[in-house]
Amino acid sequence: MTHRSHYGLALLFSLLLSSFSAVATIEAYHFDDPGQEALYKELIAELRCLVCQNQNLSDSNAELALDLRRQTYEMAKAGKSREEILSYMVQRYGDFVLYRPPLQQSTLLLWSGPFIILVIAITTLVILIRRRKHEPQPLPQEADLKRARQLLQREKR
Repeated sequence: MTHRSHYGLALLFSLLLSSFSAVATIEAYHFDDPGQEALYKELIAELRCLVCQNQNLSDSNAELALDLRRQTYEMAKAGKSREEILSYMVQRYGDFVLYRPPLQQSTLLLWSGPFIILVIAITTLVILIRRRKHEPQPLPQEADLKRARQLLQREKR
């Protein structure tokens, strides 16, 4: 076999493996009621993967996310309400499991933090601009003026 065919086989093998791993993460849950399916999809989009932290359950392939999706499916299939499922998840995993945690004393900094940072940034910018306006501009030095005159004389020639 040639060197090129080895690369081709390696590429084909890696594509096959990646396609099998993609198929392995697809879950097929069966719902008796379209309302249960809608609730399930809404909840897995709203609940955060505790391992990935910046992905919801529907986007994550982490083991814990798979378990939480299965748990959410079972609770939705059992007829639990949205509030019951969310309450169970928060009791078990804390407010962090919610993408939009409620405004409480413990989450106050989380909600107000971006606004505080924005106010600090704007205030700093305004102060820097005002200082720059009031700073006297340095006068050109005699050596700079002499060099500028020489450059102008060269251009006139």
